[in-house]
Formats: sequence, structure tokens, C-alpha cells
Amino acid sequence: MYSREESQRIKREFWVAFAEKYPRKWVLYDTKIKDFSFKFFVDNKKAQVLIDIEQRSEEKRIAYFEKLEALKGILEEEFIKDLVFEKNYTLESGKTISRIWVEKEGVGFSNRNNWDAIFDFFNEKMHALEMFYLEYDEFIKDIE
Repeated sequence: MYSREESQRIKREFWVAFAEKYPRKWVLYDTKIKDFSFKFFVDNKKAQVLIDIEQRSEEKRIAYFEKLEALKGILEEEFIKDLVFEKNYTLESGKTISRIWVEKEGVGFSNRNNWDAIFDFFNEKMHALEMFYLEYDEFIKDIE
């Protein structure tokens, strides 16, 4: 295993290499919806592309989640398959959020041989989620 410092250095190198391979501005937190964001995640077992819905108001959080759930058929047919929808996902901190994600298992950031596969996975899946969001954002935002 790596020391904490070594692990952090490898993770930094990983993200720099990803940015160099796919130099573009991702939507991520710029959704124009408070506490509604797109995220990349990687550890030593898997890579994920996520939508996290973290509103303090449970009612609002669930309303946004249900909007996305209503579009699930279109999302999976036209943009991205194999998504996991979880209305009540508990973070390590104990906070409950709603999360939608797609995952690539058996890859990790500490194995440089995995990097290209992870980068391609991130690019393909995040791009698909962004295209979906840009097409349906007005519908998603309209929860009042």
C-alpha cells in the first residue's frame, strides 16, 4: 500500500493527466441548481460518474430526483445505460442525498495501466449526462 502522501501525489497526477487528455470545461457544479452537481469519483476499486442532489430540504431533493426519474427512459434510451438511481443514498458523513450514477468496476487510480480506460469512461459518461442535462434542464429546474 501507499503512504497517504504517495496516494495523494498519485491522485493529483491522475487528475492532471485526465485534464490533459480531455481539456475541456465540464458542467459539474455549474448546473444553475443549488446543491445539484455532476461529479467524477475514482478509488482503487471503481470509477464513477455521478449526479448528486444534496438539497437541505428533503422535499426539494426528492422533487429533483423524481424529475430525473421521470426522464429515466429517455436518459437510458438516448444518452446512457446502466444508471443506478438511489433516492436516499447515505454518505459516509451520515448525510442523506439522492444519487444517480454509472460505474466501471475493477479499475483504480493507483494502477496507471487503468488510467486511459478510466479517462475514456469519464469522458464518455459525463459527456452523455451533460448532453442530457442541457437538453432537459428547464424541465428539471421547474419543481415549483
